[in-house]
Amino acid sequence: MLSLTSLLAYKVQDPANRLFVVGFAVICSCMTWASTFYSERAQSTQLESRVLAFGTGLIMSSVAKFACSTNNPVWPIMRAENGGWNKLGLLLGILAVLRSTRRVPLSGGDYFPSSGRKGSPVLAGLGIGGLVFAMHSLLSDSSTMIIWVWQGYPIRGPIPVPHGAVTIFVMGAGLLFGLFEPAVAGSWAAFGIASVAAALLTFFGHWTGFYGGLVLAFYLMAVSPVLISSAVRHSPAKTFGVGFLMYPILILFHVWVVAYAFVPGGPFFREHTDWLMATVMLFIGAGVFSAAVSNSSNPRPKPAGPSGRRQRSYYVYVLAALQLLSIATAYLRFPTNDYTPYHKEDKVVTAGIWTVHFGLDNDMWASERRMRDVIQELELDVVGFLESDTQRIIMGNRDITQFFADDLGMYVDFGPGPNKHTWGSALLSKFPIVNSTHHLVPSPVGELAPAISATLDMYGEMVDVIVFHSGQEEDPEDRRLQTEYLSKVMAESPRPLILLSYLVTKPLEGNYNTWVSDFTRMKDIDPTDWDRWYTEIQVGKFVVGEPEPENELRIPEEMVPEGRRFPTLFRGEGVRGHRYHVFDEPRYWQ
Repeated sequence: MLSLTSLLAYKVQDPANRLFVVGFAVICSCMTWASTFYSERAQSTQLESRVLAFGTGLIMSSVAKFACSTNNPVWPIMRAENGGWNKLGLLLGILAVLRSTRRVPLSGGDYFPSSGRKGSPVLAGLGIGGLVFAMHSLLSDSSTMIIWVWQGYPIRGPIPVPHGAVTIFVMGAGLLFGLFEPAVAGSWAAFGIASVAAALLTFFGHWTGFYGGLVLAFYLMAVSPVLISSAVRHSPAKTFGVGFLMYPILILFHVWVVAYAFVPGGPFFREHTDWLMATVMLFIGAGVFSAAVSNSSNPRPKPAGPSGRRQRSYYVYVLAALQLLSIATAYLRFPTNDYTPYHKEDKVVTAGIWTVHFGLDNDMWASERRMRDVIQELELDVVGFLESDTQRIIMGNRDITQFFADDLGMYVDFGPGPNKHTWGSALLSKFPIVNSTHHLVPSPVGELAPAISATLDMYGEMVDVIVFHSGQEEDPEDRRLQTEYLSKVMAESPRPLILLSYLVTKPLEGNYNTWVSDFTRMKDIDPTDWDRWYTEIQVGKFVVGEPEPENELRIPEEMVPEGRRFPTLFRGEGVRGHRYHVFDEPRYWQ
């Protein structure tokens, strides 16, 4: 019951205190699962039920996120205002606790006899740590592995909708396979195949990488009954204690590979997701080794009795229902691709750039709906997101771009995936994305900077768009190299081009004069605006199909056609407590 305090955390407004409530709930949950598994070690049917509940719960969470554009509606970053179902989640949680703790008749006999070899508790603990981390980092959202292998337009691989349903199906199939064929799931042959699959997911894109991810997902779910059943043969303080110690270390590892510029020992782990994946598979292999020792001296478990068969049938039906729900979700969310710009009749393109800070506001609430509102009000046809990679455990393994693609009707390019070691960049567009390329821009000192260069079909004319976030203020050499790299990309474009970017430089000084130059063909949309910050939305309007004037002219707004103006609601104090300072100065650059 104490673990359910996480479902009440949304009542705590202060984000730091909310974090402590969630941390306490996680502690209670870890202790609950460890004690629950261990207490059922002598009852094969009951232990099997607990393991199936654990795996099915993960799949159910993934289905809920699939249905809700990758946000779990009972998370502590959710509330009624942004789509949370917190009260319903708490009710279901209480009912689940009452059901799972009721007394049941003992049956099944001694699953693991006290005699015989039991393997190593430390190795079994390493297996638990690697398993839980792999499940959390790769399987807690159906789109995570798809984003790993996504490499831009034209589409040459899976997309989150509908192929997320395939991930969910494979997870369910793997769990059932581990239930009915534990000897095969726990074999070294299966581990070897899974290791190859992990390498494919890590190093390859498109369908090849995704197929590797599916095999790995199947294996992780299948081997979970084997590793958990092996771990409960030892003291839970040793096995689950080691496992839940290794788990946060692996989480730090998977953050260090991208945050290396600001953490101790970071440069050693820089851009080494391959090391992380190898470590995880070695941990799981240690668990397989311990389980193999245990199984070598013990007979096969007794065949399931009538109660065991009924229980298995129950979980088969539950998993089938979840799969049908995921298929229905994929159908309902399937992209329509019938998107229309806001001012089609005027051939106006409203474009913007925004550092979205992983889709969380200052009070740590999921901010997709508030972001959607301002994007609609600004009538953005094209928008670039920076610091947008939320496909990590610390960001919830979510994809905020899916919500905007669904709700606003936009094409989306997620940009470089989490295995590319950046904080992310994304592109959303009302116009078809004909082609896009992901760039990892030179960053020898600081964190790796991502960029997207894309060609969009704007009213029948091909226009290039670049989304980019330059290096930190502390790293001038990074910014110089990045400026040179992208300047060449811009200069080589044969089409009209819009740069959507935050440039860490003072206007009219230094690298600014490389960006804005005859070589790049770039012009500053407003060279008089000195008050620009990377935390704000920056927006401009462009007209397609009209010749560019020979001289830059600043004309009164009254001379601008109505369809080319910004909405008046942004003037003065702005909206929802946010002020848009440029709109206080009526002006128009032609």
